[in-house]
Formats: sequence, C-alpha cells, structure tokens
Amino acid sequence: MELSIAEALSEASRILQAAGVPDARRDAASLLTHVIEKNRTFLISHGEEKLAPNESEIFRELVERRASGEPLQYITGYQDFYGRAFRVTPDVLIPRPETELLVESALGLMDGSRFCDVGTGSGCIAVTLLCERLQARGVALDVSSAALAIAEENAVSHGVNERLEFLVSDCFGALPKNSAQFDLIVSNPPYVAADVVAGLQREVKDHEPMVALTPGTDGLSIIRRLITEARQFLRKDGHLVLEIGFDQGEAVRELVKDSQFDLADIRPDLAGIPRIVILRRL
Repeated sequence: MELSIAEALSEASRILQAAGVPDARRDAASLLTHVIEKNRTFLISHGEEKLAPNESEIFRELVERRASGEPLQYITGYQDFYGRAFRVTPDVLIPRPETELLVESALGLMDGSRFCDVGTGSGCIAVTLLCERLQARGVALDVSSAALAIAEENAVSHGVNERLEFLVSDCFGALPKNSAQFDLIVSNPPYVAADVVAGLQREVKDHEPMVALTPGTDGLSIIRRLITEARQFLRKDGHLVLEIGFDQGEAVRELVKDSQFDLADIRPDLAGIPRIVILRRL
C-alpha cells in the first residue's frame, strides 16, 4: 500500500510515541526529510504526495531504529552545531547546545590564536573555532583514531583541514613536553560520574561512546589531568576553557586553588547551571 507523506508521518509518530521517544512528531519529520531529501516545508505543503515504495520501506526501517532507542543523529549521520552540519557516528559524542557556550567563550579569547582541542570527538569545537577565526590554527587531540577520522572529515567538509592538525593522544601525551605552544586550550572532557551512567537516557548510555561520556569514579579525573598538565602547553596569560558537569562547579573551584591558574570565570548554561570554566595561566 502506498503511503502519502501525511500518512507516513502519522504512522511513524504513533510508533515513536508508543516507544517512548520524546518529540515523536519532530523525529518522524526529521527522518522523512532525510529519506526523501526534502525540507520540512515540503512535508507540510505536499502532504498528499505519495512516497515511492522504496522510500516507504527505508523510512519504516529508520523509524524502527529510532523506536529502539538509537539516536536520531546517528541514524541521519548529522547534527547541527553552531549553525553548521557535522558528521557524527557512534564513534563520537553527539554535539550538544551546552558546548556552543564553550565555543562562544573561547571565541571571546581568540585573536589569531593557536589553540588545542583535547578530546576533539567530532571536531565540532575545533572546526567551529577555525570557521569563525580565519587566522587561527589548531591541533585536535583524541584517544580514538576512529573519532579523529570523523573530525578530519568534518574539517574537510568545512574547508579548515589545512589549519588543523590531528593527533591520536591520551590528553596531552602526543605533544612535546613543556612546549608552551598554545594561546588557548579547549576541552569538553568526559565528566559524567560512574554512578550516574545508569540513569542516563537510553539514547546516551546505550549508544554514545562511553569513553567520551565518563572517566569513571567521580567524573573529575580527566578534568584534574587537564588542570594539572595544561599549564606546560600554554603561553603566559593563555587560557584553558573547559565544559564541566552540572554539579562540579565547587569541586573545580577547589582543584583550581592548588593549580597555577587563575579562575577567570565559571559561566552558567541557559538553565543557570555552572557549565563553562575559564582559567588563565599565571
């Protein structure tokens, strides 16, 4: 039986809603626009148009994947971040709106800067900084070679790959010691505490890379390393900008007290939660 666009959307919305998917109608529309390569306006204005049999089949397969808990972004292969489309796969964390606040904070500190992005994942931070600051150059580090391949793909698609170096690295391990080569270091590190993981949404805990979500224990081990090790790679008065977990503000303040950084600011996210830490090298 041939389905119209409107019928396909209604059927998919019912399936996704029954499976407990938030914003079922929105996700159904996103999947259908992906399959037929049209925008949402087309779905509204051409609701009676029939889908081709192969389109209906593919759409139903994707709806079943979403109903099972697979994130929409991994199904379509893309996530919007700071106004640009980024390729994502299960090898990388899905970029989130909170991380756009990290980018905004970093951009305010950049003026032709040379920067390092630790744990680059999809490369959304590094690539965005280079797109916004045409004189900047960067180094993207990640412990996962598969993640770096996605980051490089995104750098190529946004035309900044010639200004970005990619290195497989556990934190700063691949960099020469005491090189003080950067004006800015940015990182959205894994910071979810181990005892919180079980309570995460199924889309997150069952599909996103655990190495990018949690370092185990209290969630602060990578943040500790960054604060301890970053100084030797930053020029004097350079900045370290970090994203932190919703309940880690006070713990990070304590960590900074024993460091060689000045705590310039801890900025809240849109919900008022301390989220972005800005440190200045003394």
